[in-house]
Amino acid sequence: MPVTEKDRDVLARTLWAEARGEGLAGQIAVAWTIRNRVDMDIHNDGQPDWWGEGYTGVCLKPWQFSCWNKNDPNFPFLSGARPIPSREFAQARIAADHVVDGKQPDPTGGATHYYATTMPKPPAWSIAAKQTLRLGHHIFFSEVK
Repeated sequence: MPVTEKDRDVLARTLWAEARGEGLAGQIAVAWTIRNRVDMDIHNDGQPDWWGEGYTGVCLKPWQFSCWNKNDPNFPFLSGARPIPSREFAQARIAADHVVDGKQPDPTGGATHYYATTMPKPPAWSIAAKQTLRLGHHIFFSEVK
């Protein structure tokens, strides 16, 4: 599936909202989690998967990345109602481009999920999942059941 300019923009906006305080390495890790979802065919059937197709589909899938929820404080920035600081967005765009273009290896070990350690308690799905990386304020997982 070709990657469009919209895909790159939506991915960068997602990285800004989900990991702007994590630096480039943290944003790359979050981007790889998204790419792993984009690249995965859950049932090896060539059919669309439940979490969306392509970068835009995966990032905008309802309730997958909370920053896109209309009640999230990041949403006005993502929707364009408020401007994202240009320097911060430039870094998120660099992370997005590096991952989309394959310029950075996957530091997450194939993770398809993560959560922020700032959450009051770990999500229920994380109990049976395989932790692959802890980086900054995020913990990454694969083999989520």
